[in-house]
Amino acid sequence: MSRIGKIPVEIPDKVKVQVSNQSVEVEGPKGKLSLKIPPMAKVAVDDNKVVVTRQDDTKPSKAQHGLTRSLVQNMVLGVSVGFVKKLEIQGVGFKASLANAKITLNLGYSHEIVYPVPPSIDVTIEENGTKVKIEGPDKALVGKVASEIRSFYPPEPYKGKGVRYSDEQVRRKEGKSVK
Repeated sequence: MSRIGKIPVEIPDKVKVQVSNQSVEVEGPKGKLSLKIPPMAKVAVDDNKVVVTRQDDTKPSKAQHGLTRSLVQNMVLGVSVGFVKKLEIQGVGFKASLANAKITLNLGYSHEIVYPVPPSIDVTIEENGTKVKIEGPDKALVGKVASEIRSFYPPEPYKGKGVRYSDEQVRRKEGKSVK
């Protein structure tokens, strides 16, 4: 048995889980998510717990067992609590602004970068446009949006300029020395 897969997922109050035809739908205060279950895994709801089982002990089935349980757990957490990623923008003149569900980034290029925000994601910009907070119920989508924004100007090791995660440590390098 998978160590992660055999642990049942607790369903908090205000969250509804429906299982039908190899798909799971989770609805809560933060939103609604759905997931198509792989054919090797089976999901059932038993008295406020979601139980994931597998049909046999083959290696792919074992892998799908733990993965499916983790995905269902992330869905339940997402619709009840939500997920957050924080970014910091460092550099002279580097900033972000939000208007009409689009983030406009000034990152030292000759042009502004306009990034459209997906519908289920909430973005807030703080401290003169240098801190970006990304929130949403879907863990994968929150991470994807954060990584795409970071990819426009990753932190560079010499001056530390760029977009970084708030908890990211950037290894600094010493520049060239003149003899």
